[in-house]
Amino acid sequence: MGRERPYMQWIDVRRKNKLPSYGWKLSRKNVLIIHGFNGTHSKTPMTFLRDAYLSRKDYNVFMVDWSALTRFPCYLSALSNTKLAAQCTAQLYSYLTQAGALAKKITCVGHSLGAHVCGMISNHLTEKQYKIIGLDPARPLVSNYGSRLFRLGRDDAYVVQVIHTNAGFLGESGQVGHADFCVNGGRLQPGCTGHFMRIARCSHFMSSCYFAASVRRRIRMVGVPCDSTCPKQERWGLRTDRKLVRIGEDIPDSSRGMYCVQLDHDESCPFD
Repeated sequence: MGRERPYMQWIDVRRKNKLPSYGWKLSRKNVLIIHGFNGTHSKTPMTFLRDAYLSRKDYNVFMVDWSALTRFPCYLSALSNTKLAAQCTAQLYSYLTQAGALAKKITCVGHSLGAHVCGMISNHLTEKQYKIIGLDPARPLVSNYGSRLFRLGRDDAYVVQVIHTNAGFLGESGQVGHADFCVNGGRLQPGCTGHFMRIARCSHFMSSCYFAASVRRRIRMVGVPCDSTCPKQERWGLRTDRKLVRIGEDIPDSSRGMYCVQLDHDESCPFD
């Protein structure tokens, strides 16, 4: 959780006064990291996100492990179980606010189905969250069967920011949040090789690896305004007369619209 005690500790939300003993500090910001389908808190690239935030030394880091509810091949069950995962994570969120954490200092970061879990947390709170970052929010069946209550949307927090890396296949393609960023066209990422499904999965996970690198401030990603969906071509003309927005952990909360980002290097992103 804290940099001084970076090893895994289970949090008992029934014990209101135990939070400081876990290494939690009120002065720090807080991040809740939620994995997607068939993931765990201990698999890459979720561990990249964890370590990136810990390296900042100003975050309390919470990993939400709902792996027992989202195992392969039962995707439909996992989709249904997002509701339970969100309800339980809302208890953790309330636990933090009761301990004195301000809503502005709590960010939910979710990948794939985990992004939708982040959004659904607000269904169980008296006031919606301040900030959510969705990493390639899952598309399969969500777009057909997920009502607004059960998927990530801009009404779920005061600030909802989304990074697209496999839009239109494993990830959603349209604008989901207040500010959406299509990286390298938002569909297939350079460096992802193999058969089609492996390329798609690799591209889907790249959202987490790009974001982790930006949290570490190891790469600089800048977006320019573009259309309301990720472009189908890999490259597009960048107009230098349009406002540039730096993306990543330091995305301005006031950013609105769809942005296109071009990265000219391959980011290593091993996944299980």
